[in-house]
Amino acid sequence: MPPGQYFSAEIETMERSDLDALIDERVRYTVRYAAEHSPFYRHWFEKHRIDPKDIRVHEDLLELPLIVGKTIREHQPPVTEEFEFLSTDWSNVFSIQETSGTSGTPKGFFLTWDDWKRYAEKYARSFVSQGFSKKDRIVVCASYGMNVGANTMTVAAQRIGMGIIPMGKCTFDSRILKRYRPTSIVGSVFKLLRLVRRLQEEGVKPEELAIDKLVAGGESFAEESRKYLAEQWGCPVYNTYGSTEGTMCGECTQMAGLHVPEDIVHLDVYDPRMESFVAEGECGRAVLTTLLPVGGKCGTLLINYDTEDTTAVISRNRCACGRTHMRIHNPQREAETAWIYASALNRVDIEASVFQPENMPYLTGEYESFIQDGKTPDETVLLIGVECLDPDTCDKRLVEESIVNRFLKHKPGLAREYHDGNFRIAVRFSGPGGLELSRLKGRPKRLVDRRGTA
Repeated sequence: MPPGQYFSAEIETMERSDLDALIDERVRYTVRYAAEHSPFYRHWFEKHRIDPKDIRVHEDLLELPLIVGKTIREHQPPVTEEFEFLSTDWSNVFSIQETSGTSGTPKGFFLTWDDWKRYAEKYARSFVSQGFSKKDRIVVCASYGMNVGANTMTVAAQRIGMGIIPMGKCTFDSRILKRYRPTSIVGSVFKLLRLVRRLQEEGVKPEELAIDKLVAGGESFAEESRKYLAEQWGCPVYNTYGSTEGTMCGECTQMAGLHVPEDIVHLDVYDPRMESFVAEGECGRAVLTTLLPVGGKCGTLLINYDTEDTTAVISRNRCACGRTHMRIHNPQREAETAWIYASALNRVDIEASVFQPENMPYLTGEYESFIQDGKTPDETVLLIGVECLDPDTCDKRLVEESIVNRFLKHKPGLAREYHDGNFRIAVRFSGPGGLELSRLKGRPKRLVDRRGTA
């Protein structure tokens, strides 16, 4: 592993002008590669009358149409005979992966060994930026299946020299932490919260373990829940954002946004309501393009792929950590966003209200929310369910006021409707295991729109 605080120092600290030149070189090669090797993009260029030779710099990508997850599903079996996004010969395919399928039929992806090395490079940079080194041992609480995340982290750890404890799930016995003394755990915020709560019930104190940092990924989260998780474990919690499609970004120790590995994946931000890309700093959907080094091969290549996750660019200036690659806000799933009276409401907005510091002596952090029709045609109700440590001793009035006040403070459009009597917020309390999501299998959907279902 290279010395210092970077995994690939020359690339990660490259001056912006040199980085942009490298990106443009890779854009040209990637577009040419797509035209020659991808059945989908060959037809896509023809259909939209695009001459690949005209795509010279990354700004030219802004003039191209977008594709979405549905596009990939419509160009793979059983809809089509072949996987039309396959961008290499089958003999070059090292592995076949699938997305989780949480938002529809799983999308098939094909990775060459070069793809795996690039994916691992992204995670390795992220790990090192968070202070990981060959001295670390890390518990991976992510699925070792056809989803790419856990295996990518494992390859990245090998390149750094770290040790891996491949648990897959976060329900492992506490002896793993006591006996093998791992220094970190990768998992979602709620997996890590449940784990520390179980440890506390067993009489195991986090400060007695060797854990000195956590990595949260797999879903977006509120800063309030991250702060609470860090307090419970007594160590920093770093954010990562990744997908099988290739968007692997990571927060450095500065916690000033997620660094995008711009030499490997290009990211623009698009507003579907405006049908245009947005100015720097404005919110929209993350649109990614695979970037291949000249001479490289790729199993599944994507150009202008709409992730349907919303974000905004924070800065392209050099970070305090020394990295020059741009930083973005923690992306949020648009599938977890609902609209009420022309105001966007994301699951993370609910989470931030629940995890107010004054609430947490009474709550476990588990929550669910439902948008429902009110008693009159003009009324909408937001029902927030929270799980109490002990419903009998919970200060329900304090918790409800805290949730409502924080929510209205950060949602001025809904606050106006609330004060006009059109929008109502109700908080429902339950004991451990009493929420609806406790009875469901798989990843819970914490914001459900039930309007018009009566």
